[in-house]
Amino acid sequence: PFFEVFRQIPPIAWIPMAILWFGIGEVPKIFIIFIGTFVNVTLNAYAGSSQVNPTLIGAAKMLGSNDRDIFLHVILPASVPQIFNGMQVGFSVSWMGVLAAEMVSSFAGVGWVIIRGSDTANIPQVLAGMITIGIVGLLLSSLMRYIERRLTIWNSTGI
Repeated sequence: PFFEVFRQIPPIAWIPMAILWFGIGEVPKIFIIFIGTFVNVTLNAYAGSSQVNPTLIGAAKMLGSNDRDIFLHVILPASVPQIFNGMQVGFSVSWMGVLAAEMVSSFAGVGWVIIRGSDTANIPQVLAGMITIGIVGLLLSSLMRYIERRLTIWNSTGI
């Protein structure tokens, strides 16, 4: 329940607290990334591990596996696709949060570039920032899918 409640608070809502706690700089951005990713990955990892076929766990126990081996060789591999789903969502949420944080209080970054372009009515600068956001988001998503395919080669339903 704690994570379900925590998940409902968007990372953008944490920006004022991050600025108060950590000032202006890189640390608030790291905090926003952590907030945007941790809960999503944790909830998806929990969902993945709770959906492991009990027959597989029973078979591992019957063959003499201890709890550590069951976790490492049965539960974790079965949970990897769900964990990557959480990471995909977490990256998207974190990327949006960082951009919003840069727009609110920053002196650098793509969000800052967009705000400065908006302040000076420099439409090409705003559009360049928006295109950069899209390209970086696409690259992050593609990289994550590539890593998932490499790590879940055994998964016939992999992306």
